[in-house]
Amino acid sequence: MAAAAFVSAGIGCLAMGIATDLSEGIKAVENAFNWYNPVGALTGKTWIAIFVWLVSWAILSSMWKDRTMAVGKVLKITYVLIALGLLATFPEFIDLL
Repeated sequence: MAAAAFVSAGIGCLAMGIATDLSEGIKAVENAFNWYNPVGALTGKTWIAIFVWLVSWAILSSMWKDRTMAVGKVLKITYVLIALGLLATFPEFIDLL
C-alpha cells in the first residue's frame, strides 16, 4: 500500500506539470481550468492533479495489495515522476513546447 501511495504522489505531481503546460500553452485550456475567478486557472490545475493522484492511488492500491514491491525501484520511479512534474512547471520548459 505504501508503494502505491508513493508512486501515485509522483503521478499527481506529473499531472500538475502537464496541466500547467497545457494551461500555459493553450488559451482554451486555461479558460477551462478557471473554475474560480479570484484564483484563476490554478484552481482547475490543482483539482485535476488531486483527482489524478486519488484515482491512481486507488488503482495502484488495488493492483498491488497482495504484492511485495521493491522499495528502491518504487522510490526511483517516484523521484523521476516528481522531477518530471517539477520540470514541467518551469516557464523555460513550457516555452520549448
